Amino acid sequence: MRVSLGVTNYSWRDGALGARLDQVVREADRGGLDTVWVADHLVQADPFVAPGETEHLEAYTTLGFLAARTERVRLGAMVTAVTFRAPALLIKAVTTLDVLSNGRAWFGVGAGYQQDEALWMGLDVPPLPERFERLEETLQLARRMWAGDETRFEGAHYRLERPVSSPSPVQRPHPKILIGGTGERRTLPLVVRYADACNVFDIPDGGETVRRKLDVLARLCDEAGRGFDTVEKTISTRLGREESAEQFAERCAGFAELGLDHVVVIAAGPWTEEAVGTLTAAVPQVRDLGGQA
Repeated sequence: MRVSLGVTNYSWRDGALGARLDQVVREADRGGLDTVWVADHLVQADPFVAPGETEHLEAYTTLGFLAARTERVRLGAMVTAVTFRAPALLIKAVTTLDVLSNGRAWFGVGAGYQQDEALWMGLDVPPLPERFERLEETLQLARRMWAGDETRFEGAHYRLERPVSSPSPVQRPHPKILIGGTGERRTLPLVVRYADACNVFDIPDGGETVRRKLDVLARLCDEAGRGFDTVEKTISTRLGREESAEQFAERCAGFAELGLDHVVVIAAGPWTEEAVGTLTAAVPQVRDLGGQA
């Protein structure tokens, strides 16, 4: 089972954002964590912190900084709000990250949900059905551009005369695509058609919701003729303030029993080196759990 770190809160008390982030992420890189994910928001969206009251960094600028400060850990946004950037700009950002990190980028993307943030910052958040249409067009365009297809793209919402992707990403055929969300009518079908990974939420119901979502995903894969094991199943969870490496490893064993491959962990507040150490200490204990698609 893979263990990753999700950065959602930058409110270190001394205000040294760059230095603190650097320390935390270097520890993750040295300690064998799989990926460092950052949230794609312009204002604080952590549910444990009042919106807008603490600092927050832009996702892709931050990922570029992290690419230069790390050597092996993968990097991505969990997840990019698809309507916040023009598709070609977003795809170029992910490609650039992949090139400069020597093949360590994820393309984490979703339909977006923060209406308040969009209103505050003048961002585009259309009605939900249109957001899903735009998400699918962006996924189609990314796959085409990364395959070297420069022919005219004309969707219902986006039109590109010559969608060029140069340089090409280091990863072939393209950076891994993760689609966030668990909607059974729109999101999971998009996962089956376009993505390498999905992300579910750690809901405290004994795993009932996760089982149901994975059952739906398995059925959709079967209907599409795709192997269920080709989709990497990730789950987002929160590290308890007093949780030990052993306790976290026990939770990972439960996630593996549900059929999950990859645990993305966020903290109740800004990450500390000690909290990252809890995760890195658990890595050897959980490495052989799960399918690791």
